[in-house]
Amino acid sequence: MYEINETHDPNLRSWVESANDPNTDFPIQNLPFCTYRNRFGANHNELGVRIGDYLIEFDVLTSGQLLKLKSSETPFIYIEDVSSAAFERKTELRRILVNALREDADAASKAEIEASLVLASKCELVQPFPFIRDYTDFYCSIFHATNVGSMFRPDNPLLPNYKYVPIGYHGRASSIVVSGTDIRRPKGQNRSDSENPPVFIPAKSLDYEMELGFFVGKGNELGSPIPIGEAEEHIFGVCLVNDWSARDIQAWEYQPLGPFLAKNFATTISPFVVTMEALAPFRTEAFERDPDDPQPLDYLSDEQNQKFGGLDINLEVYLQTEKMRNESIEPHRLSRSNTKDLYWTIGQMLTHHASNGCNLQTGDLMATGTVSGPEKDERGCMLELTWRGTEPVELPSGEARRFLEDGDEVIMRGYCEREGFRRIGLGECRGRVLPAE
Repeated sequence: MYEINETHDPNLRSWVESANDPNTDFPIQNLPFCTYRNRFGANHNELGVRIGDYLIEFDVLTSGQLLKLKSSETPFIYIEDVSSAAFERKTELRRILVNALREDADAASKAEIEASLVLASKCELVQPFPFIRDYTDFYCSIFHATNVGSMFRPDNPLLPNYKYVPIGYHGRASSIVVSGTDIRRPKGQNRSDSENPPVFIPAKSLDYEMELGFFVGKGNELGSPIPIGEAEEHIFGVCLVNDWSARDIQAWEYQPLGPFLAKNFATTISPFVVTMEALAPFRTEAFERDPDDPQPLDYLSDEQNQKFGGLDINLEVYLQTEKMRNESIEPHRLSRSNTKDLYWTIGQMLTHHASNGCNLQTGDLMATGTVSGPEKDERGCMLELTWRGTEPVELPSGEARRFLEDGDEVIMRGYCEREGFRRIGLGECRGRVLPAE
């Protein structure tokens, strides 16, 4: 686990004034990675680090002295897919950047950073890892699993394996898109009328899923599992994920092999990767299981993971309909949940994924599954919030929603708060629904 150190000092201030705004997601204590294109310059991808309203452009920094790290005469180099070498040196890089960005930074370091700053508003943010090779989505909120199971199996909502296995499925990496990308309503087979054959129509029950994603920074060799005690050494950082879901398509197709076309038409991610180092102050215990629940099997059990494997990240979902936009009505918050309520930790998810010898690779994305809590306003998807459409959500515009309609925009936000530390954020993950073609 990453330790709390001087880079997390809540009293640290930056000479980049916008980073000192108490409402910013990106103070000096955060420094998330991103990839972008300069709208007014080169159209190729650049590596950046977010600080306040600005991005630090690595291409500029690597030509100077600042990133000639103490452990090497070679500057920090970022390869297109985030090299393992870069991953290994990101802790050292964080210290260098914090020292160069703090109010009392030396003149030479400040000058190098100043030369590399570009306004984020002048840049187009793209996927933080340009080549996401693989994507796996888990099902790790016991509250979400219990709610969904109750709709279909009231007497037995959780299947027997749930408390033993971090359940997951392999998603589609090619349809992962960055925040702000419009989402086309998918078509698929619908058999809502059990007396007749299915029909191929636009999805009627389009939904979002509020999830936390995490990127693999360092892979493993094929056939070599990753021990639970080493799991987080392989994780680069986290982002927000919206696992768009067509519930009516899913209900017909998921038997017997699980999610397919109901999920793979689009997955939206936020553009910033908040590193595990930045999250150190916001670690918490793993989910407290009921006394009658089984304990994790040995390969998923570790004292450090039990004490600090959880993450205290607030997740919020907002909805703005087309009518709301036209009438200048602010997005309406639908839910607020927290990753503390995940039954399995991200370390357990990664270890289980590699436990059969599966070779993870730099840039692989994993997601937690819908993050829901025990209360109604903590349910992380429309399926739960409206209880399968039977309890519509009332909006301030006078509209109601059972599921998403064309023109609706889903906006997800995430942030960490803890007394004695600076608030940091994950940015936004948003997408607007367009009509089916």
